[in-house]
Amino acid sequence: MDAKTGTSRRSFLKGSVAIAGASVAGAASASEADPLITDVQDWASITGAGVDETPYGMPISFEKDVVRRNVEWLTASPISSINFTPIHALDGTITPQGCAFERHHSGAIELRKEDYRLMINGLVDNPLVFHYADLERFPRENHVYFCECAANTGMEWAGAQLNGAQFTHGMIHNMEYTGVPLRTLLNEAGLAAAGELKDKWVYVEGADASSNGRSIPMEKALDDVLVAFKANGEALRMEHGYPVRLVVPGWEGNMWVKWLRRIEVTDMAVESREETSKYTDVYEDGTARKWTWVMDAKSVITSPSPQMPIAHGKGPLVISGLAWSGHGKITRVDVSRDGGISWETARLGKQGDTKALTRFYLDIDWDGNPMLLQSRAMDETGYVQPTKEQLRAMRGENAVYHNNCIQTWFVDENGVAENVEVS
Repeated sequence: MDAKTGTSRRSFLKGSVAIAGASVAGAASASEADPLITDVQDWASITGAGVDETPYGMPISFEKDVVRRNVEWLTASPISSINFTPIHALDGTITPQGCAFERHHSGAIELRKEDYRLMINGLVDNPLVFHYADLERFPRENHVYFCECAANTGMEWAGAQLNGAQFTHGMIHNMEYTGVPLRTLLNEAGLAAAGELKDKWVYVEGADASSNGRSIPMEKALDDVLVAFKANGEALRMEHGYPVRLVVPGWEGNMWVKWLRRIEVTDMAVESREETSKYTDVYEDGTARKWTWVMDAKSVITSPSPQMPIAHGKGPLVISGLAWSGHGKITRVDVSRDGGISWETARLGKQGDTKALTRFYLDIDWDGNPMLLQSRAMDETGYVQPTKEQLRAMRGENAVYHNNCIQTWFVDENGVAENVEVS
C-alpha cells in the first residue's frame, strides 16, 4: 500500500487492465483475445533493417512529431529567431541535441575544427591563440547544466498567450557538456597583468556575423564557466555552436556564446548591444534593471499539458514536469490541482549536477473532474517560485525577460488542457 496515494500495486494493475480493455476499438474487454497478441504480426514475419541502415541513428518514424517548433509571427526572419524544445514529449532530464532549442542572431554557421581559433587577449600576461586541437589537450570536465533563454515564458507577462508547454517554456535544454574550465585557459594566459581581480571582467564574443558578445564578471568566469566542445558525449551540433561554445551555468542563455572566438580580460563591462538595449528588464516606469544574469527557480508541468492531453480517461495518472534554478539544486516541488488553493509535494527524480533540470512526478488517481494544474519550485537557497501576480507587483507588465511565474493549465473532464491565467 502506498501511504501517500492510498493505492496498492494490485489495485493499480486492475485499473490499468480495465483501461486497456476499454481502449481496444472501444468495445473489447480484457478477457477477449487480442489479435495483436495472438496473431503473428508483419514485423515478426520478416527480417528487419540491417546494422548499417542508418549509420547515425535517427528516431523511429512513429516519433516524427517530437521536433523543435518555431512561432512564425514571433520574429521577422528565421535567421534571427528561436525555436522551442518539445519538452512536453520528453521524459527524464537530458535533452537530445536534435531536440534542443535554437537561438540565433544571424543564423547558424559552418565552421570547421581546422579553421577554428580562440583568442585570449586584453589584461593578460601572454595573449594566446588556441586551435581546436589545443583545447582537447587540456584536462576536461563533464557537467550537466540547463541553458534557458532569458525570454523563455516572456510572452506570458500580459496573460495566457501560447497553448503548449513547448511554446511557453520550451526555450530550454539540459545537456551534459564536456570542456575545459574557462579559468584554466585564463590561468594559461596569466592574470597578473590584470591586478586586483574582484573588479575585472571578461568579454566573450562569437564568430558568427552578429558578433554576439557579453560581459561576464571575473568572479563567475573563474568559477564554473566551461569552454565546451562536446554535448551529450558527441560533438556540438552546428546550431549549438560547433565546434566550441561557452557554458555559463545558471545564467541566461544569451551569455552562452556560440562559435566562441575571443575572450578579452577587461577592467569594466563592455556594455554591448546584448546587455544594454537587449537583455535588460524594463520596469513599468521605463527604467531598466541591468545585470539580471541568474535564472531564478522555475517549473512547469509538461504532462498533462495542451500538447499532451489525458487520453486514457479516469484512473491512474502521472503528473510530470520539470523544475530548475540558476541558484543551485531544486529541493522541492509542489503541485496544485485546484489553482493554488491546496498543494501536494511531488517526488523528485534523480538529480545530477547543480543548476540542472530536475524531473518531478505526482502519481494520482484521476476521477475525471476538471483540474487547474500548477507547479511551484523551491531551490536550496530557500527561494520559492512566485505567482504571476507577485512578479507583476514588482515589475509590471512591460517586461520580456526572466518570467519565472507559476504556470496554470486548465484540464477539462475530457482530459484536454489549455493555457489559462490564474494569477
